[in-house]
Amino acid sequence: MQTKETKSPLFFYMSLRLKVESLLSEILDENPSLFLIELKVGINNTISIILDGDNGVTLNDCIKISRFIEHQLDRDDEDFSLEVTSSGVGNPLKNSRQFLKNIGRKLKVELLNGSSLQGLLDAADDLGFTLKWKQREPKPIGKGKITVEKTEKLSYDEVIKTIVLV
Repeated sequence: MQTKETKSPLFFYMSLRLKVESLLSEILDENPSLFLIELKVGINNTISIILDGDNGVTLNDCIKISRFIEHQLDRDDEDFSLEVTSSGVGNPLKNSRQFLKNIGRKLKVELLNGSSLQGLLDAADDLGFTLKWKQREPKPIGKGKITVEKTEKLSYDEVIKTIVLV
């Protein structure tokens, strides 16, 4: 017997979200090089999944995951639309694994303090990452400028947004 709570749109939304999370966990366990960047489930049952992978994400990866989830959900219970995509080049990095796979690439980083940095991603771990860049500075003695190499270790929690520059 359905209660008033089980008929509400919020109940169906939460139920669908939990089902999709469980299915994603199952299929991603079978594909350990892939990882979830973002899952959105709209009130109108639109499901949007953004993935990334240690070695990239292929079209076949997206199709496989889409079909797996689609075949596990019953359209008679919940009418839904499903979109599975890979994280694009212009999308911000959100996961430490994305930083690891982009070591050696140039990043633009916007910080909480309002400043921004550009440099090569030199290292990354679960706590943060290191940027390196060259900068012109006045000579310590005399006139003119010299090029110096700068390095800064940043934690993920002091970053607003990080984008890979192409």
